[in-house]
Amino acid sequence: MRRTVFNEDHEAFRETLRAFIEAEVVPHYDEWFQDGIVPRELYGKMAELGLFGINVPEEYDGAGMATHKFEAIQYEETARAGVSFGGSGVHVLLALPYIKMLATDEQKKRYLPNFVSGEEMWALAMTEPGTGSDVAGMKTTAKLSEDGTHYVLNGSKTFITGGVHADRVIVCARTAAPTAEDRRFGISLFAVDTKSEGYSIGRKLDKLGLRTSDTAELAFVDVKVPAEDLLGEENKGFGYLGTNLASERWGIAYGAYAQAQAAVNFAKQYVQERTVFGKPVATFQNTKFELAACQAEVDAAQAVADRALEALDAGELTAAEAASAKLFCTEVAHRVIDRCLQLHGGYGFMNEYPIARLYADNRVNRIYGGTSEVMKMIIAKNMGL
Repeated sequence: MRRTVFNEDHEAFRETLRAFIEAEVVPHYDEWFQDGIVPRELYGKMAELGLFGINVPEEYDGAGMATHKFEAIQYEETARAGVSFGGSGVHVLLALPYIKMLATDEQKKRYLPNFVSGEEMWALAMTEPGTGSDVAGMKTTAKLSEDGTHYVLNGSKTFITGGVHADRVIVCARTAAPTAEDRRFGISLFAVDTKSEGYSIGRKLDKLGLRTSDTAELAFVDVKVPAEDLLGEENKGFGYLGTNLASERWGIAYGAYAQAQAAVNFAKQYVQERTVFGKPVATFQNTKFELAACQAEVDAAQAVADRALEALDAGELTAAEAASAKLFCTEVAHRVIDRCLQLHGGYGFMNEYPIARLYADNRVNRIYGGTSEVMKMIIAKNMGL
């Protein structure tokens, strides 16, 4: 399909990334899949390749590029190879925007060089055992000490991607009670050092998919967080969270489109090699029609994902547009991957085949970052309904 979103520099990066994946990830991925986590050493190699510093200003050891197109290529290339980079996606897509938006110059000098080098991996902790989409209902608290030097953090978080390997976690906590007029008031963000006393990692959660992504429960018991690790202003955290949801939802949409295209590729290859009744499965009309229909849906999803990418880079991606892209691309991926698995027959149910892993990995796309139902509410509200 003809595209205009990427230029020669992007394609050169794609070739470098593809070679990296083939050399450093593919040979070991089955082992990582069985272990349920990628090794921390992978992040060091990714940092050496420059993957963590693309959008970081040059003064903090980054490349200083203001674009998400290199991230988009990572989604396409990892899906193409049937692999993932573990929980590192939150490091760049989720954590970095908050650092760039909220950190003071002093904080950026402390945080960003180690961020770029991979010495400090970051994660984001919003969800709690009793609160998912209702962020304002969180119970974790952070109380300022009498001398004002630190906050005391207490509470717990769950479903935290990257939580096992993380060195710093942006933790959302209540610094004040909600008001009668605004139940979202009173939430603040903190860059918490995971080596702090009282900070603990609970279970590494056993998930249906995304097996190599370390997703954990976190607990905080009287954790002392230095006042200089408050991100932004006290009690304004909910507004900050809303600002970056559009980019998060774009990432999920783009990843879903990439998974759908990969599924078509895997199915196409399989049906050309597999024979039934003495003929390749690809020769049957039903196979051709199924794959043609899937490719048409993927083409549409690619156009939607690319349009959202251009809007995001231009700083013009609205909440409703991001919700629409996420809803459409994740629903397309759900349908396409299911149909492509069907074309694999019984082998499609075996984890040794990439399509089976894709099927499991894809399911969460319609849940995290806001469920499909929440996306519909956002779109409907934008329609004036």
